[in-house]
Amino acid sequence: MLIGIPSCLGPQLLFNLRAMGHGDELAIVDGNYPGQTDARGPGGLVRADGIGMIELLDAILKIMPLDDAVPHGAMMATVGGDGQTLDPVHHAMQQIVVKRSPGTEVLPMKGPEFYARVKSVHTLIASSEPRLYANIILRKGVIRPE
Repeated sequence: MLIGIPSCLGPQLLFNLRAMGHGDELAIVDGNYPGQTDARGPGGLVRADGIGMIELLDAILKIMPLDDAVPHGAMMATVGGDGQTLDPVHHAMQQIVVKRSPGTEVLPMKGPEFYARVKSVHTLIASSEPRLYANIILRKGVIRPE
């Protein structure tokens, strides 16, 4: 255990978060996502068994800044991949992003575009989230000097 670090963030995930640089992306995917198949980046696949999307997203955004130098530091899948339809889990993800990174908008994406982008992320995190389409990509930002 560490002071100030959420306990759901395991050592492999913490290592990858620290190893990522500005502009690197990670994906948090639901329990149905083919994570082993799509994890191709240097961080590979990190399993977060027993942890849901919202808990994991909140924990990561407590310690990792989102990129504010691009229009969207976060992107999410949509229901049926249409680029518009959202479920309650998407609204919950948006709330966490706004809470932890005020001013950041989450870009809803069409399925093919979203899933193609997941294949290029630094680290793919497989959660145990049971809700469908509960997938998000986060782009790492910077911590500016005081």
